Amino acid sequence: MDGQVVKPNSKLFGGERLTLDASIELTDNWEEPQAIDFDILFEDADVLVVNKPAGVVVHPGAGNHDGTLVNGLLHHRPDLAALPRAGIVHRIDMDTSGLLVIAASARAHKALTSAIATHAITRRYCAVTEGRMVAGQTIDRPIGRDPRVRTRQSVREDGRSAVTKIRVQERFRAHTLITAALQTGRTHQIRVHMASIGYPLVGDSRYGARGVSPKAPHPEVLITLKAFRRQALHAAELHFEHPVYGDRLSFTARLPRDMTELVGVLRQDKATHAELD
Repeated sequence: MDGQVVKPNSKLFGGERLTLDASIELTDNWEEPQAIDFDILFEDADVLVVNKPAGVVVHPGAGNHDGTLVNGLLHHRPDLAALPRAGIVHRIDMDTSGLLVIAASARAHKALTSAIATHAITRRYCAVTEGRMVAGQTIDRPIGRDPRVRTRQSVREDGRSAVTKIRVQERFRAHTLITAALQTGRTHQIRVHMASIGYPLVGDSRYGARGVSPKAPHPEVLITLKAFRRQALHAAELHFEHPVYGDRLSFTARLPRDMTELVGVLRQDKATHAELD
């Protein structure tokens, strides 16, 4: 400060000249290509649409320095290294499976970033909740960082606007299969919103899942629920205009095996008890 080295807590009164001589230690690997398992549903010179499996982190960060979708994308398309964030314009959680659109050119990156910001890209998810929902609803509750647990988000009045449209697809004895359409894209939005109305996602212990099971269930139901260790959430649909040509593109991804098995077991449990009744 004013040519002198000072302590970090030194007070400023205005008019001082500050000089910073610092270097950033790079620990995250955004440049190394690695073979990562994911499916490509669409690809051209400007866009990729991929189906990410659960358990794969989208991009390097704290605790996940490599082995991410970005590293896999660079293995598949080395030219993505020239784009900001290797073409990533939106993301889903590590333990959420499903669809992502990736920019593969500078012109597409600009257009897709704008489309995300203006909610012009439609994203619809499938999820299994604890509890038997009566009907769908639109959840309009602001979301911000939880002041007590910094790795969580929570509904809070001073948060950012967040809107999720929930539709019931199938009811089981103690669970519900839903679809959720995002009108905004806040961190953990669906998980936070569903927990806030008392229907946390199966497997989502971070947001209040309690391992709920139906009364007098078949042992297979208990085994399946206990073995489901991630949030039961899948990005199933993606709709957007091609960022260069303007064509309307629509993609769907079937439920992954673990969610298919979960729904099948809950459906069978419901059918079995209906027969007994």
